[in-house]
Amino acid sequence: MGAGPGRSSESGSLEECKRALRLRMSARRRVFPRDSAAAAGRSAAELLELLEEFQRADAVALYAALRDELPTRPVFDACTRRGAMRLLPRCTAGGNLEFASVERWEDLRPGRYGVLEPPAERAAIPLERADLVVIPGVAFDRAGRRLGRGQGYYDRALSSGAARMPFRVGFAFAFQLMGRVPTGPLDRDVDAVVTDEEILRAAQKGTTR
Repeated sequence: MGAGPGRSSESGSLEECKRALRLRMSARRRVFPRDSAAAAGRSAAELLELLEEFQRADAVALYAALRDELPTRPVFDACTRRGAMRLLPRCTAGGNLEFASVERWEDLRPGRYGVLEPPAERAAIPLERADLVVIPGVAFDRAGRRLGRGQGYYDRALSSGAARMPFRVGFAFAFQLMGRVPTGPLDRDVDAVVTDEEILRAAQKGTTR
């Protein structure tokens, strides 16, 4: 049975919009000064610590940022100071994410695509074990919509169907917050966005500075 009139062109248009936005954001991240990025990472981590959900979290899932992403080491250190369990992802052979507990940042090892991840010997822990998950993205908007890099790792991880899922926080540079992000039915949104300039609670459409 066919896709129906206009379905293919609509899908193509969505993917074209996503691709264009990814290219635009990639160009902006590449030219962002490294010193400024490090300072932005510290500022964003300080704002994240103000979230009530972060303060209550006994286990936080986060990730080791790539060179062109907002640094996440300050978040890891904040979790360590609080005594919260740190869960970081690794990519499986099946193209999915699994999370494992990490005690020290220095224990991370380069995995697939060169991304730092937990050693293979660390046992996998279900994502729903976390109380809060910090999520990367190419762009976010004020409704909590998220655009990823296109592989769908986090969209699948957040679609497990578990009865309990963690509070979802997008983590990005301020310039990655857009008026509207193009998304499809398989794209998963976030509950809040934290940048180096603000905290945005998507559900309430309100801002805390």
